[in-house]
Amino acid sequence: MRALAFDRFGGLVSVRELPRPAAPDGGVVVQVHATGLCLSDWHAWAGHDPDITAFPHVPGHELAGTVAAVGAGVGRWRVGDRVTAPFVCGCGRCTWCRDGDAQVCPDQTQPGFTHHGSYAEEVVLHAADHNLVAVPDGVTSVAAASLGCRFATAYRAVVHRARVRAGERVVVVGAGGVGLSAVMVAAARGAQVVAVDRNPRALEAARRAGAEHTVLADPGTDVVAGVHEVLDGGAHLALDAVGTETTCATAVHSLRRRGRHVQVGLLPAAAGHPRVPMDRVIAFELDVLGSHGMAAADYPEMLALVADGTLRPQDLVGQVVGMDVAADLLPALRDAPRAGMSVLDPRR
Repeated sequence: MRALAFDRFGGLVSVRELPRPAAPDGGVVVQVHATGLCLSDWHAWAGHDPDITAFPHVPGHELAGTVAAVGAGVGRWRVGDRVTAPFVCGCGRCTWCRDGDAQVCPDQTQPGFTHHGSYAEEVVLHAADHNLVAVPDGVTSVAAASLGCRFATAYRAVVHRARVRAGERVVVVGAGGVGLSAVMVAAARGAQVVAVDRNPRALEAARRAGAEHTVLADPGTDVVAGVHEVLDGGAHLALDAVGTETTCATAVHSLRRRGRHVQVGLLPAAAGHPRVPMDRVIAFELDVLGSHGMAAADYPEMLALVADGTLRPQDLVGQVVGMDVAADLLPALRDAPRAGMSVLDPRR
């Protein structure tokens, strides 16, 4: 099969022929119809994930497609079923999985990290009866793939972790895939949303996604002051969708007293342990929450809102590309201006 792979961290990403995978016991092989190009895949390529220990490595963790092969012991799925899956696949056996919290499973697998991912014509998914999610009629593969990491992560962060309510003020720092998703979800719940980004095009996309106000993070600009100017008294919720010391601090300082901060953007250990303004956390009695993906058990609630048009993740997709283009895009993801998601269709 054709796949995108690299032979060392930070090395050349190329299209190559690799053996087709076999379905493991309890798992399936999915023919990939769409897979998102995510900044987490850039972190994998850059060497920021300790799970990657063998090369060549195939990244990719946001996916949708059809079941191509079924392993022994799988009861719920058949060849030809349209499916997607969370990027965190739980073992299905532990306490956390049994409680519906597979996103923190200690024995989790992650395509594109613990094993070959979805930048390929086919990908293996483990514990299929626990992790696969049926894609409803009327939801395209591109829309379903865009849910896998960024949109589902944002949905859980806004709805299940922060519990945003209508009328609350929300600031989203970073208007990439996660940030735009968070803007759309928060706006759909009736919140007043402010988006912060250094890219004017990204802020335009945030307005289209539902942001009422935007703040351009120009060098030398007091971004926090800009947020407080449009949100008198600060935000009830701040979400860092980037994952740097600066963006985390901006989000925390944008909060009103007794506000909630949700950290979604990765703060990789390779960049050093970031300083977090804990003095503000203590003085303002802020809640600081982490959010890591979303379990398959919570997908039907989100997919119902996609199917009825309340949420439109497909509107956040900027381009659908083939493998050759994706090979060039991946190494540049961190620094490239982002104004929407890019999706790879391996069949192109």
